[in-house]
Amino acid sequence: MPIIDITSPANPRLKLARSLHHRRNRRKHQQILLEGERLIADSLSAGMPPALFFFTPEAEARYPELLAQVEQTGAPMLRIPAHLFTQIADTATPQGVLAVSPIPQIEPGRQGLALILDGVRDPGNLGAILRTAAAADVDQVIILPGVTDPWSPKALRAGMGAHFRLAIRQAPTARVAQGWVEGYTIYFADAHASRRYTQVDWTPASALILGGETERARIIDLWPHIQPIAIPMARGVESLNVAVAGGVILYEAVRQRTQPRPSPS
Repeated sequence: MPIIDITSPANPRLKLARSLHHRRNRRKHQQILLEGERLIADSLSAGMPPALFFFTPEAEARYPELLAQVEQTGAPMLRIPAHLFTQIADTATPQGVLAVSPIPQIEPGRQGLALILDGVRDPGNLGAILRTAAAADVDQVIILPGVTDPWSPKALRAGMGAHFRLAIRQAPTARVAQGWVEGYTIYFADAHASRRYTQVDWTPASALILGGETERARIIDLWPHIQPIAIPMARGVESLNVAVAGGVILYEAVRQRTQPRPSPS
């Protein structure tokens, strides 16, 4: 496809890209912004071509391999000057490449390990959690109302490609989420719990709820038969960052699920 030069800020494709900085427009169009060479390359390696691809003349010289990869997908190649690129960029020092891409639609896996997020409001934390979940081979990540948008530019950058390899499902209510993990044992990371996360058998179908301290009472009330578990900490330390806590617990599940099973005697 030939390169199209855009010079007007009123160009409809440029206006679409600008609109995707807002959550409501991402939902409306079911599209997201992928900014930077690494994130766009990750989406391509996952087999997810962009709908539009913007680049500056400077980036055209800097990233010839990326441009060649995008061109092979048949996506419109839109060259824009740097002063217009800053209108669609989210970073302080843009690399000069940005893609408009459909929101990935990935089916849940069948390993029997789910992650449920409630009250996670920082996009950097959310992206870090998703990155860990992808590495831990989590089947699905369920996002409850009140969680920051997993498709925001900052969450996407913090996820470092995890969004293209995870089933990320946004549940309108806790009841809907419960249906998605029916038959799973539900655990809740709770600093006040007496049971340690290492005392849990993570080999059956299991779901872990991660949430902020302010959501504790509501989560316990909403989820019947929930089992609170804690990470032991030194005296005087009240809690861990939610992304760190999630990583610690998920990798205990990975350890148990991957260790050799004793042979029958």
